[in-house]
Amino acid sequence: MQAKLQEQLSRNDAEVILGQLPERIPMALTERAAEIEYPIEAVVEMAIASFLDSEALGFADCKPGRGQ
Repeated sequence: MQAKLQEQLSRNDAEVILGQLPERIPMALTERAAEIEYPIEAVVEMAIASFLDSEALGFADCKPGRGQ
């Protein structure tokens, strides 16, 4: 069976990832998602992307004027 390539993380996949992390990390990411009014899967993607690439879209880019 061939895996389907996805461009974005699904909500279910984000929940699986969050379920494997220490409790404080999912709590912080969930709080941040609520604060910036973004879906949790987008916040998980941003966290991973900003870890891998310092020039990737980050949390400060989500709501102009709020990250400074």
